[in-house]
Amino acid sequence: MYQYLKQRKSSPRMQHWNYSQCGFYFITICVKNMACVFGDVMDDKMLLNVYGEIVKQQLLWLEKRYPYVELDQYIIMPNHVHVIVNITDVGTGRDLSLPKSLSLPKPYKIKSIPELIGAFKTTSSKKIHQRGLTNFQWQRSYYDHIIRNNHELFQIQKYIKNNPQNWSMDQNHPKNK
Repeated sequence: MYQYLKQRKSSPRMQHWNYSQCGFYFITICVKNMACVFGDVMDDKMLLNVYGEIVKQQLLWLEKRYPYVELDQYIIMPNHVHVIVNITDVGTGRDLSLPKSLSLPKPYKIKSIPELIGAFKTTSSKKIHQRGLTNFQWQRSYYDHIIRNNHELFQIQKYIKNNPQNWSMDQNHPKNK
């Protein structure tokens, strides 16, 4: 997968799709060279180490920082992260019917999925470097899938939930390379 990303010339994003549009997006972000740095899977459960906890903290930061972002479900694995990001419609700050807690400052631009992932990668990398893993890098780019219906959402939620149990068969597991 990493080789593919290195050689790719065009963006893997869907052409003509507005990635700041409301909806559910399934995102997978991998560590460069698939290095296992976020913890270990033991007894079918993911046990995060200090770097995995930083990744978790920065995922949750996205929700706090951007009021239109909801993390539907996520899992941090030893060398990658799966997350379902829901961009919600909280208005533009011009809608007087919104409660003050949900109204956004004017002018307000909703960040797109690529911008949100960029913010997540930048802030998590910086904190991981500060904790001593100075050579840490995310893989360039990431995988995304626009979730189109409730059936897809349910299937992806199930996939994320079961990811630790399926780790030994995962294509990202070091022994399966």
